[in-house]
Amino acid sequence: MPAESPKYRAPALDKGLDILELLARATQPLSIAEISEGVGRSRGEIFRMLQVLEERDYIARPDGEGAYSLTPRLFRLGMEQPPVKNLVETAMPVMHRLADDIDQSCHLVVPSQEQIVVIARVDPPGETGLVVRVGHRRPMSHSASGYVLLAWQTDDIRQRWLRTLLEHEPGLKRAKIEATVKDIRAAGLARIPSEVVDGVTDLSAPIVEGNHAVCALTVPFLARRGAKVDMKATSRLVMDAAAEISRELSHGAPGAGMA
Repeated sequence: MPAESPKYRAPALDKGLDILELLARATQPLSIAEISEGVGRSRGEIFRMLQVLEERDYIARPDGEGAYSLTPRLFRLGMEQPPVKNLVETAMPVMHRLADDIDQSCHLVVPSQEQIVVIARVDPPGETGLVVRVGHRRPMSHSASGYVLLAWQTDDIRQRWLRTLLEHEPGLKRAKIEATVKDIRAAGLARIPSEVVDGVTDLSAPIVEGNHAVCALTVPFLARRGAKVDMKATSRLVMDAAAEISRELSHGAPGAGMA
């Protein structure tokens, strides 16, 4: 049987959502011509839509003219959702203690289609450390956080995510990803050299609610002379912090279950 067509159509809304989704996947600002090609519509069809989205502060032109990119407005709206607010409010006190204990930064990561996005961070208490900005995105397959999120999903969700990853990056080796995920699950955390910064190892552990990871707690571990906590000890503290946040979430409101 042919697929059912949508019951209702809102062409203008479709155009706007197509543009926002295209820009969300883009790694750099896109010109009108690139947006037109990406959404399969003429420049005339999208020109007024771009103007409205820009006026409403959903998109902007970083250089004042030319190419467009998303603003943080959608991110801020998403952060106002009760489950996300509860997650961040619950995690922040634990993250502050972790950062103090290890003298490193840490951040929270959630899945976003085939990518991961940073939704909260705590800066290192000292003068030296690597900080990842809130809103930062990376392909799930290129981050320790992404592998952790994959590892702590139900089998059917993991397989669906893997299919999505392979659609966006056909060159990925599914067997290699599955082997890495299995090893991470057995170890209890991911310990992967950063693809972005030499000398940094990303340590990431799952924050679990129910039977799956809702986010990952990640430390971009920067080895330093004279550091009071080494990578092995930091790994244990990251896992302990993730487990504490998981317990807090299972008890409901922020602070529940605290002694």
